[in-house]
Amino acid sequence: MAAVCLLVSRSGRHLQRYNNTGGRQVVGCIPYRFKEDTMSNELELEVLLVSSQKGEALMFPKGGWEIDESLEEAASRESIEEAGVVGTVGNQLGQWNFISKRHGIYYEGHMFPLFVNQQLDIWPEKNLRKRIWMTVPQAREICQHWWMKEALDILVKRLSSQDTREL
Repeated sequence: MAAVCLLVSRSGRHLQRYNNTGGRQVVGCIPYRFKEDTMSNELELEVLLVSSQKGEALMFPKGGWEIDESLEEAASRESIEEAGVVGTVGNQLGQWNFISKRHGIYYEGHMFPLFVNQQLDIWPEKNLRKRIWMTVPQAREICQHWWMKEALDILVKRLSSQDTREL
């Protein structure tokens, strides 16, 4: 008999962390995998973007960092909730301060790589978001947030270096 697991998105702001100016602290990840190019038999890096809840804009999974979890746990949780992927969280790609379009104050964003080892058929926000695997150049063009594009550049440099201890 197969085990059944119920996944539910966290909601509300009662556990949300805020910076010293009142801006939310958010954590995101760049889910990635290597796919074999059938023409060249070489491995190609692909990343996973998700649509926003309120529209068709594409970005990497991200959400609030809550007081009962580490940054890495938040990155992993967001990847499951928003993109339906499970994997290994790597070393932080960086921290960025950006202005919230909705509130006009500075938010603090942390980004991590997530090497995907499982893609779920059912996940908490499946009915709210689309997920799309794409190449790095496609993701750079389509991603809506400058700070996420910078994180993607850092990931690509890290993956192309010989020293994989940084992953």
